[in-house]
Amino acid sequence: MALIFRIAMQCVGLLLSFLGWISSIITTYLPHWKNLNLDLNEMENWTMGLWQTCVIQEEVGMQCKDFDSFLALPAELRVSRILMFLSNGLGFLGLLVSGFGLDCLRTGESQRDLKRRLLVLGGILSWVSGITALVPVSWVAHKTVQEFWDENVPDFVPRWEFGEALFLGWFAGLSLLLGGCLLNCAACSSHAPLASGHYAVAQMQTQCPYLEDGTADPQV
Repeated sequence: MALIFRIAMQCVGLLLSFLGWISSIITTYLPHWKNLNLDLNEMENWTMGLWQTCVIQEEVGMQCKDFDSFLALPAELRVSRILMFLSNGLGFLGLLVSGFGLDCLRTGESQRDLKRRLLVLGGILSWVSGITALVPVSWVAHKTVQEFWDENVPDFVPRWEFGEALFLGWFAGLSLLLGGCLLNCAACSSHAPLASGHYAVAQMQTQCPYLEDGTADPQV
């Protein structure tokens, strides 16, 4: 029963880490980190991502323009690019490492301690990947709130608001964090059954000589 619960915890943790990693990749390239609605022209909406700015018009559709220079971007967008790339890389490594540490795989059954360490390492990588995904998303959201309530900007000037990519990024970061925690919990819980198993084997080995001789075990 404990083995089934541990395998289920490992699979759920790996699934959450995979969903978080996919969502993190989509968040990186989705041009909807910020939205801007114009009161003068309700048929035109502006969106901004880490790589480009887009305008959406009902007659023309979506037209996007890439940013000309990386150094000309605001600090939060420059750092967000780096951190999101780091999150995607760490998330992939976490999935790869923790996948080899699953108990449901037949490979490496004789090296259970190594598989447990792989699970711990994969959980830590997923956990760090979740943090590096939450930091840029939360930073851009914080700057958006600051600019929205800036009293120095006149009221008639349109303000940027939260885009769909921010919510997807929060989901990605939390999924990676939760998945990494489940993988680490499953790895830590896998040590106790092994210890009891070794104790049972040792006890059987001590009782075997008495069974072969046909004598009773003095401990009984």
